[in-house]
Amino acid sequence: MARIAGVDLPRDKAVYYGLQSIFGIGPKGASHIIEKSGLDPRKRIRELSEDDIARLRNIIDSDFQVEGDLRREIYSNIRRLMEIGCYRGLRHRRGLPVRGQNTRHNARTRKGKAKTVAGKKKAKK
Repeated sequence: MARIAGVDLPRDKAVYYGLQSIFGIGPKGASHIIEKSGLDPRKRIRELSEDDIARLRNIIDSDFQVEGDLRREIYSNIRRLMEIGCYRGLRHRRGLPVRGQNTRHNARTRKGKAKTVAGKKKAKK
């Protein structure tokens, strides 16, 4: 079982896809790590030796900010925006979309389940 940055990597996936299960490592980061370590990206995680896993772990520790540290930094950035009272911080505080998206008909991911308002009948012509 390969455990890197506090995450158990899925044993049956290729190294390229398995590394992406770590928060903070995407496709580009995974390819950078594999290129630097000299591994075959199609090799399964269960086929890696302890030396390979140690090499991956060292590269990730030195070059990337992942998991807890990254989550903490993201949260502190959002908290800072909320404290200074800027527009983005207010949108975070109210649970609305932050990046200028329309909220009239959509934004259900941020706003949550629709709350029906009583007495909103359409006027007849």
